[in-house]
Parts: sequence; C-alpha cells; structure tokens
Amino acid sequence: MPGQLPRELLFQIFALLISFILVHGAYVTVVRPGAEAYLAVEHERMARDPQYVQQQNFYIVVKDYEQEACFIFLLWAAAILGYKATHALRQRRMLKTDPLRLPPDLPIGPEDTRALSRRLDRLPESRQGFLLTRALRTGIRRFAATRDVQDAATAIREICESEGERLESELSIIRYIAWAIPSVGFIGTVRGIGAALSQANRAVQGDITGVTQSLGVAFNSTFIALIISIVLMFFIHQLQLIQERLVLDTQSWCDTNLISRLRTRPLP
Repeated sequence: MPGQLPRELLFQIFALLISFILVHGAYVTVVRPGAEAYLAVEHERMARDPQYVQQQNFYIVVKDYEQEACFIFLLWAAAILGYKATHALRQRRMLKTDPLRLPPDLPIGPEDTRALSRRLDRLPESRQGFLLTRALRTGIRRFAATRDVQDAATAIREICESEGERLESELSIIRYIAWAIPSVGFIGTVRGIGAALSQANRAVQGDITGVTQSLGVAFNSTFIALIISIVLMFFIHQLQLIQERLVLDTQSWCDTNLISRLRTRPLP
C-alpha cells in the first residue's frame, strides 16, 4: 500500500515523542515530588518511633528511572496498538457493505469484469488500500485474463495469505517493546543490587537504610516491568486475533460474494 509505511513510521516516531513528554512530565510534576514528600514523612515517623515500619506507597514503587522508561514504552506500544486496531476495524466495517454493488445471485461473466474493476476504482481513496478492495481487484483481473474460476480463487487466497504474513511481520516493533520492558526492569534490578553491595560496609556498621533503598529499586523495577509486560502481551494477542479474523473473513467474503458467482462462457 503506497504511502502507508512512511505514514505509519511517522506516527510511531511522534507517538514515542509524545509518550516521553507525557510520562516524563508526570514524573517531574507528580510522581517524584510525591515520593520525596512521602519519604520525608516516613523518615520523621521512623525518627520518632524506632519500632515504626516504613509503609509502601505507589509513588515509591514507580519513582525510579527504569519504571519511567517502562511506562514510556507502554504508552508508545498502546498508541501503535490503537493505530493498527483502528485500521483493522475500519476494514472489517467494509465487509458489511458490497463494494461491487451487484444484485443478489447475479452471475458474473468475463465480460462483466471491466465494469466491476471500474466500480472498485471509484471507491474512496481511503479504501483503495483495504484488503477487500485489493483481493476483489486481483480476483477480477485474474478471472478476466484466464477465464478460470479456480485461478481467481487462488489469486484471492494468495493475496489474503500475503496480507496475513505482512500483518504478522509488522507486529515485530510491538513485540520488541514487549521484550524491552522486562529487560529495562532487569537493568533496574542489576543497578539496585549493585548499589546495595556498594553500601555493604555501612550495613555491617548497623546502618541498613541505603541497602534497603537500593534493594527497593531492584525489586520495584522488576515488579513494575513484569506487570506492564503481562498487560501489554494481552493486548498484543487481542490485536493479532483481530487481524487474523480480518484476513479469514475477507477471504470468506470473496468466496461467497465473488467466486461463487463467477460463470465462464465459451469464447466466440
């Protein structure tokens, strides 16, 4: 589909930029100030009562840079998923119409193919790249060239199969994001454990505050990353299901409304 890949690439770049601005802005204005204020209150309570156990808070769990990166990736992936799902649902709505605009059960002969092609050419520009339009155009042209119903059915099936493979390959960027999120969480784990080990001498002297804070960074980053990854994988599978149904339903629509109505006539 000419022009769609650059448009989608630009959308992905702007989606990443906007995701960074939104998430980083929320962290700078809300999350990190809230975490600092909560920690200050907790330290005062611990100073007054040595037996007091510090409580966890949402801002504390998500305040570090690794969690921020995970949320940026999540928002970016959500934007891409929404873009692809919207495009697939628009194509599904076309299956409820008849772009050929033919009476029911009217047979289609080779002499009708030119008129049908012109009807497809008059569809709006936004629908020219849809799978149904391309499959119908390919099947009609193959039938016009070969006068063979089986050849037309094979051409439509090949178009649908290639579209399914293309949609599958285009999910690679989202799968990369789903892989990158837990990886970022593990980076936070390594960073937190390394920071905790660097303060082992203070822990031996009885001050374990720095060690516990560093271990909190380690475990919180992995915890948030795994939760986000689980949620994201669910929506990835839902998008994949929508796309697979689109391909199968398009092929079924063509078989029912075009292939079953094709009739060959002997050449003069």
